[in-house]
Amino acid sequence: MSLAKDLSNGIYRENPVFKLALGMCPFLAVTTSVENALGMGAAATFVLVCSNFLVSLFRNLIPSKVRIPCYIVIIATFVTLVDMVMNAYLPDLHKSLGIFIPLIVVNCIILGRAEGFANRNPVLSSLADGIGMGAGFTLAMVILASFRELLGNGTWLNMSVLGQSYSSQPLLIAILSPGAFILLAFILGFFNVLENRKGGGR
Repeated sequence: MSLAKDLSNGIYRENPVFKLALGMCPFLAVTTSVENALGMGAAATFVLVCSNFLVSLFRNLIPSKVRIPCYIVIIATFVTLVDMVMNAYLPDLHKSLGIFIPLIVVNCIILGRAEGFANRNPVLSSLADGIGMGAGFTLAMVILASFRELLGNGTWLNMSVLGQSYSSQPLLIAILSPGAFILLAFILGFFNVLENRKGGGR
């Protein structure tokens, strides 16, 4: 498989959220604003790329019986680094994302790519896969966060878009938990329609 295909798979064909339904907990929890979505996406992408790199690099040295614990240690190392850096340089974003930064350790996207891809492929392909999956995860979060922030606050990246009159009476359900599930259902429905049309209605 070419590097370009490894890179593009995670963006659409194997999008971790819209296609594989992975990482749903942080996806639904932190997408109340685009800023949060970008922050979580950047953090998850960094961990994905770095963990894929190390897992692929040492895949022939890690005993198969302890590979999962080793993967978790590798992932936890990079998550700790991200947590400390964000706390030092982006304290407001760090506070907003809260517990979901440490929970990247158990994000099934990251462990799944380590076990299902990086463990079986060379370093460059694993790096491309990590970048693509991270970009796909970030894109999915930004799409949902855009709808939630626009409908729930009338803003996008904290900039007023729909005007003061809308901001005073927004659709508050969009930034609440039920709104996240409702909007996700519409987005998944849209992608299913696209797939059905692409496949000739099959």
